[in-house]
Amino acid sequence: MKPNKTILAWQPVYFFAAIFALIGYVPIARVQSVSSFSTQTPTNPNIEKHFMVDRGDIHIEVIAQGSGPAIVILPSLGRGAEDYGFVAELLAREGFRVLRPQPRGIGKSTGPMANLTLHDFAADVAAVIENEGKGTAIVVGHAYGHFVTRMLATDRPDLVRGAVLAAASAGRFQMAFTNPLFRRKFAKLLKRVEICHCRRLGGSTICNLRSLPQGTTHTYGSRDGTPETEKAENTASRATPVDEWFACGTTRVLDLQAENDAVAPRKFASVLKAALGERVTVVVIPNAGHALVPEQPQAMASAIAAFARTLK
Repeated sequence: MKPNKTILAWQPVYFFAAIFALIGYVPIARVQSVSSFSTQTPTNPNIEKHFMVDRGDIHIEVIAQGSGPAIVILPSLGRGAEDYGFVAELLAREGFRVLRPQPRGIGKSTGPMANLTLHDFAADVAAVIENEGKGTAIVVGHAYGHFVTRMLATDRPDLVRGAVLAAASAGRFQMAFTNPLFRRKFAKLLKRVEICHCRRLGGSTICNLRSLPQGTTHTYGSRDGTPETEKAENTASRATPVDEWFACGTTRVLDLQAENDAVAPRKFASVLKAALGERVTVVVIPNAGHALVPEQPQAMASAIAAFARTLK
């Protein structure tokens, strides 16, 4: 198959988090209702099981719950799997087996932390899916996690049935980062991004305070990530050319966007679908910022479950 000339013509620029906020608003799809999930916090959470998956000198801790088709959730930059406990519970209640591997350096996960690429982190997740012995999985990558998700779908298409890119950067940009106009707007963006201390969430995160549900008790942000993991992940991203992971293999993709995301804003909402075509489905979660998980967990879980049921 010949490479898509349109894709190749785009200048790849790595940007994690905040380099996206520029040109016009692009309306696509919008979630009209939160979901069929209850808006009440479940009183009988699914039992979580912790186990280790070993791959040579690499040891990955996994939090698992539920039964059924496998869904793997990968966390954001420097963060751990605990952030996604409520979303995992909702998915488990909908009949899915949810796996949350801890990145190296978090929890009990260990392994080399220097000179890594996205291929290394993707291989860790591949080992977790293979350990299940049930074939393929749907892989969800939130924020930074989308880089690993796309790398895994490229390296191991035999293991990825579908990819969900949640609050994710598109990965390519038509304007050179060296363009003075771009750089000025980027500097303004960094000042505009709201880094808020969400006391109700127990920690510091990037979010839209107005979209947080009243009385929320979700624990996103209550467990700090590790500097070592964050450094290793940033290094891996920079060391891996965008062209190696951009296309997300050949799998189906759910581009799950947050309506008020200041870090990966919807001003670039059409980039991924324009590049990858019909295999990309775009869904927008209203009243959510880049954190997404504590803001709209039911809507996030509902969109993932609905997408999963469309896959064979």
